[in-house]
Amino acid sequence: MEAGSSRNRSDPSSSRTNNDDEPVDGVVASLAPNTALPRKQAKFGKTREPIRVDRTNKFVRAPFQRKLAAESRWQEDTKEAVLDAEILKTNDGGQLVPEGPLERTWKVTQSEVVKNIGEEQSKYRREWKLDGGPYRSRYTRNGRHLVVAGKKGHVASFDWQAGKLHCELQLMEMCRDITYLNDQAHFAVAQKRHVYVYDQQGIELHRLSDHIEPTRLEYLPYHWLLATIGNPGILRYHDMSTGKQVAGHKTRLGASHAMAQNLHNAVIYLGHQKGTVTLWTPNLDEPAVKLLAHLGGVTSISIDPSTQGRYMATSGIDGKVKVWDCRNWKGCLKEWESRGTGHAELEWSQKGFLGVASSGSINVYSPKNILDDRKGHPTLYMTHPIPMRPLTSVRFCPFTDVLTVGHAAGLSSIIVPGAGEPTFDSSEADPFESKHKRREREVKNLLDKASFSSVDSRLITLDPELVGTVAPPEQDDEFAEVKQKPDWQLTRQERIWKAGLDAPLAYQQSKANDEEDMELGYSASDSSDSEYDAHDDAPAGDDTLSQSQSRTLRKRKKSALKVYQKRTGVNIIDPTVMKIKAKMAARRQELAAARKAQLKKSEEASGSSALERFKQRR
Repeated sequence: MEAGSSRNRSDPSSSRTNNDDEPVDGVVASLAPNTALPRKQAKFGKTREPIRVDRTNKFVRAPFQRKLAAESRWQEDTKEAVLDAEILKTNDGGQLVPEGPLERTWKVTQSEVVKNIGEEQSKYRREWKLDGGPYRSRYTRNGRHLVVAGKKGHVASFDWQAGKLHCELQLMEMCRDITYLNDQAHFAVAQKRHVYVYDQQGIELHRLSDHIEPTRLEYLPYHWLLATIGNPGILRYHDMSTGKQVAGHKTRLGASHAMAQNLHNAVIYLGHQKGTVTLWTPNLDEPAVKLLAHLGGVTSISIDPSTQGRYMATSGIDGKVKVWDCRNWKGCLKEWESRGTGHAELEWSQKGFLGVASSGSINVYSPKNILDDRKGHPTLYMTHPIPMRPLTSVRFCPFTDVLTVGHAAGLSSIIVPGAGEPTFDSSEADPFESKHKRREREVKNLLDKASFSSVDSRLITLDPELVGTVAPPEQDDEFAEVKQKPDWQLTRQERIWKAGLDAPLAYQQSKANDEEDMELGYSASDSSDSEYDAHDDAPAGDDTLSQSQSRTLRKRKKSALKVYQKRTGVNIIDPTVMKIKAKMAARRQELAAARKAQLKKSEEASGSSALERFKQRR
């Protein structure tokens, strides 16, 4: 370093001069255009500008200004650190790639894969032989823990990588499905009659008696909602933070045995016996989308997480597997017959690999083969025979290249190279998190939870980017009916007018005229050319109509007869219409005179004193 610095000072040939007459190393100048340091490291050795405070601002104090500036600077540094982390992703996840045109990846067996990978990764190839099947399984979000449930009542939760058993239960009744809640500390089991919640030690905590004969379970981690569907065909959302049911929708399509959630927008997908697929949100009593997917019942549904829920795969009793584009439902993108007989179970991996378990084998398809333009059966990526029928569940383990298949004799785990996401976000799902970090994450998630008691349930929509946008201005429709405001949106004066108390005399007179018109079977507003209230016809000297009340007069709602007349052109003035209006006005005057005469006659016949009118009339 000293020799280099002395050469730069003494040798003018090895240095150049810039516009500021500062010496520049020629070697550094030649390498600088083709090299760059990460933004985080480029800041080392540089002094940052101090935070400046606006002393003239009398509304925000100086300490709070410093705090806001520090938080803003921290957010900028965090964004730059995330961009710098992309440097670590030098390569994509490994996959099976054929070396020649005659080689096929589906011919590679699991024994060959185990021999050519590391010793630690080869331990993921396992066979669990269990009694009480067929089994269904579910992983935690970080892929560290696994819970299984057998149809005969055998339930177990364990750390499958470390081989540590958390709990094991014999419930002695049918178990149709199982899922973890926030983490491995709690899990829910869909038993014969109701849904039960257990802790990590296997202690029963809750019985959700409203969920009758459940068949499938899904947990929404960001909303803390447990969604269930059962034989009665009712989709229920249960808030696990408060213990209350948020919503319940009658599908009116019978029992459902296929259920999945879109991790991108938290929408629930249901498959029904008549071949339809419906999309549900908690705030809609009717399905957001209803699709006829198969000629028979739908047996399995899965959503692709690698494309933010863009593609959906379905399988039915008709023996077909279909891939759909959730952006438009004009038709399926890909359709093929499942291998073997019987219905198929589906599951997408984090990198877009599709696993199809049917008959006595598990078949895996790569993303490029699923979405290509070729018709018919896509090219296989891997296949593995499993003779223990039936195959009841398929689960990809997050952040690892492991596929777990549940069958009648237990569980089988195979290795699928390239199926798992190689990198993970420790703030979302950390496979190596400690107990202290897990507790902090749970508290943070609870604070960030979208509570349905205080926040509108429209947060769950088909388009999650809709939340936070500005609604377009509504276009005024000339023939649209005026929406009636609810009582809590009315002002005090409007509430008084609605109740008929302390209203202007002209307003009360117009109501009396309308009652008379109802006796005649005709509305005065229908024959009137004016579109404004009767307040406008009040005399100028009438003190009952104050100036402040006259400002609140608004346009009257058009009646149905006037709208019909305007559309059909019947409201054209002609002699016949004028005669009818004159006749109606004369009839109205006759009724008013008769009412006055009858009132005067009754007062004369009674012959009572002036105080008699204050008595309560019966």
